Amino acid sequence: MSPAPWDVAALLPRGEAGGARIDHLVVLGLVAPGARVLDIGCGDGTLLALLRDRRGIDGRGIELSREGVNACLARGLPVIQGDADTDLENYPDDAFDVVVLSQTIQATRNPRIVLEHLLRIGRQVVISFPNFGHWRVRAELAFRGRMPVTELMPEAWYETQNIHHCTIRDFVGLCRTVGAEIEKATALNARGRPMRFAMPWWVWNVMGAQGVFLLSRGEPGDGAPR
Repeated sequence: MSPAPWDVAALLPRGEAGGARIDHLVVLGLVAPGARVLDIGCGDGTLLALLRDRRGIDGRGIELSREGVNACLARGLPVIQGDADTDLENYPDDAFDVVVLSQTIQATRNPRIVLEHLLRIGRQVVISFPNFGHWRVRAELAFRGRMPVTELMPEAWYETQNIHHCTIRDFVGLCRTVGAEIEKATALNARGRPMRFAMPWWVWNVMGAQGVFLLSRGEPGDGAPR
């Protein structure tokens, strides 16, 4: 069985959610106030700014695109231009309390190496990603024979940055391979809402549009998803 999901609504004081994305609110609920946080692939800084404003974190960011870096700097965020595939080795062990990789691991060239660096750099790791095992993705391939285009994956196959089509079960297997302990996990449905009760991984793998995981260091395993 998978770890029990947590109630996102219970993570925040009444009225705090505002217009924030649900997956960002899940991440917000996993980060302690005042924590040292590195947000990798931080985009325009929306999540990092939310963590700064709601949790008072000591935050840093890495973003590949110059446009994203400029948007972060305009928000007053300390973000540098960098690449998760090449620059993480420059960070020392335990440099941060929490390392966040939101909707990015599937766009890296070497997800396993990236994850190993995350577990080395941070005491905890928060990762979210689109689930390519979702039933809509399966249906698009099965009945239309085409790579899917959805709200979470809006680009055509020849434009997308998603180069590793990871499912929730795939990611669970990777965690076991690299020795990552899954402290908490949840799947979000196509509307971005958490699936409210514990299920086997295979159910999350079919019904979940996104996965959100809180990880820490553990012992390497055989990588076989259950």
